[in-house]
Amino acid sequence: MSQPTPTTKYAVSYKLNGERRFEFAQLQSNSVDKARAALEKMHGASDDHITDVKVSKAL
Repeated sequence: MSQPTPTTKYAVSYKLNGERRFEFAQLQSNSVDKARAALEKMHGASDDHITDVKVSKAL
């Protein structure tokens, strides 16, 4: 059996249709691409526009 990949809790700030928002996510790294993919999955197949994604380690 393989070990699960370790993750870290990150704070992700972004704009959703121009409105500033933030979420917490368990990610393997602070990659903006991975964070954007998680946000797109979270918001589903809607027409929401996600911009200004920033990732920082949660305290």
